[in-house]
Amino acid sequence: MTERVRWGILATGGIAASFTADLLDLPDAEVVAVASRKEASAKVFAERFGIERAYGDWASLAADEDVDVVYVATPHAAHREAAGLCLEAGRAVLCEKAFALNAREAAELVTLARSRGVFLMEAMWMYCHPLVRRLKALVDDGAIGEVRTVQADFGLAGPFPPAHRLRDPAQGGGALLDLGVYPVSFAQLLLGEPSAVTASAQLSDEGVDLQTGMLLSWDSGARALLHCAINAGTGVTASVTGSAGRIDVPGGFFYPERFVLHRDGRDPEEFVAAPEDGPRDSMRHEAIEVMRRVRTGDTESPLVPLEGSLAVMRTLDAVRERVGVRYPGE
Repeated sequence: MTERVRWGILATGGIAASFTADLLDLPDAEVVAVASRKEASAKVFAERFGIERAYGDWASLAADEDVDVVYVATPHAAHREAAGLCLEAGRAVLCEKAFALNAREAAELVTLARSRGVFLMEAMWMYCHPLVRRLKALVDDGAIGEVRTVQADFGLAGPFPPAHRLRDPAQGGGALLDLGVYPVSFAQLLLGEPSAVTASAQLSDEGVDLQTGMLLSWDSGARALLHCAINAGTGVTASVTGSAGRIDVPGGFFYPERFVLHRDGRDPEEFVAAPEDGPRDSMRHEAIEVMRRVRTGDTESPLVPLEGSLAVMRTLDAVRERVGVRYPGE
């Protein structure tokens, strides 16, 4: 492995463009190839970012020996196929969230990566964000006592037309997998996998969830009240309450610029992102984590462990079962 980590980008949508721009700001990252199912799209993307090779199929990118790690940025319904191709070819993979369409597909990817001894990580950038890591450390250290409740929401006002991917069952549409994965992942970062799941949703004519409310429960007595929507713009806030205090995260909880710790009997303490952390919406921290692990030969990251990603997918499956959302082929 050379000092510079060579990236391939699989897909050419908005999230792929944002991640590629962040990679280009890292001196030890090099983007050497991009692939799309349409060669014209790959070429336009390559020209935009100065990428040497553009492929009109995913298999060619997976086979490219000059690529150390592939960033999979397709819609969730294609994650199993796209990431699987790369893992089969021995490429390390960073795969967008939700990790797959369902827990079965996610487990297949994890099994494949482990059988090949290849690095795999879900692109849950929230887990790599310095302030989120600080928040977790405070909770783990008992700053607010025993966690009793978690509240988190993520909603977009839209409106999204019926033809939009967020309303397309064939692409894993709906609020839950695209947005709800954040509140669920936030709650499980702090409490682990829940023992019980209750949910209710408003469904679209296409059969995907326009908004979903979730109540997750743990044997400890802890509860998480979570919400996601593609028809209502919410505050995108989070709060964690314990037996001895509370942490409030204002708008944009999954990439915060600050949060406030309230300890019983003490003045509030504000924690603010450091200037060296870069822009709050940068995905550079997950890229840095991937490159760190790939260089050292690790096959997964302790910041975004595969078992945690599988647990989140099981919860998302349970929510969909409760609200009656099924995707083609399931």
